[in-house]
Parts: sequence; C-alpha cells; structure tokens
Amino acid sequence: MKKIGIISDTHGLLRPEILEILKSCDCIIHAGDINREEILDQIRWIGNLYVVRGNNDKDWANNLSQTLRFVIEGIQFVLVHNKKDIGRYLEGTQVVVFGHTHKYHEEVKEGRLWLNPGSCGPRRFNQEITMAVMMVEGGCYKVEKITIPGLASAESGRRLED
Repeated sequence: MKKIGIISDTHGLLRPEILEILKSCDCIIHAGDINREEILDQIRWIGNLYVVRGNNDKDWANNLSQTLRFVIEGIQFVLVHNKKDIGRYLEGTQVVVFGHTHKYHEEVKEGRLWLNPGSCGPRRFNQEITMAVMMVEGGCYKVEKITIPGLASAESGRRLED
C-alpha cells in the first residue's frame, strides 16, 4: 500500500501543517504553481515526486512538463495544472489530477476520478486551504480531503489514519 500526498498551488508557501502530512507519505503529487524551486527542495527527499509546471512557474521550471503520465500501485494517473490542457487521449487513465482553480474538486465521471486538491499555499478569495491524501493498493484507491484550519498555525490538519 502506498500513501500519496496530493497538493497544488503552493505559490511559494509550504505550510508546516502540509509538510508534516507529506512526511508521512510514500510519494507526492504537485499539480503546479509552485512558484519557487525551494518548495520542491523541501519535499524531494520524502519519496517519489511527480510535478508539473503551472502557469505561474517561471524560468526555473522550464524543465518541468505540462503533462505527466505515470502509474502508482497499478493506478494510471495523468497530471496537469490546468484541466483544459488535458489532451483527448485518456484511455486507461483512472485518475486525473489537476490544480489551477484553488478549489477542491473530487468527481468520478465515466469511471475516472477527476481530482483537484485545491490550494495549500496563501489563502485567496477566502477559499479553504486544502490538499488530498490517497491510499493506493492493487489497482484500488481511497481519497481523503484534508482541510487545514485558518492560516499557518501550530495545529495540524486532519490526518488519514493508517
């Protein structure tokens, strides 16, 4: 079984609450708008890192893809920053992860999970600070939305129990 931390739109801020949750994960998916390479440096050591370039990622991110396809524990993923950039070819894809809107979205459509973990960076437009944790094993998955209360604080978000 693998535990995956799924984040997006950090915009240069990796909250301590988010980092604590990510430390318990085997892999991390970041759906773009990282804004500073130092954010990736803080999480690279945790486990496998899957990341795409967002519309606010500048020259430092030139080597990052805009679309990434990968498999974790038998689950085929497609990762993009902006949902509209997903190509037509999704055959075999079970999970599409995207960001950009800063709003959590989880919907199964035609057997495929469409997941936006929301934004866990600076608060915008009074929206929640969210991420997702996904447990995967043997081609099956379970997703949990994590909401971080308020601004960065000593509180940790709700954690997925092992």
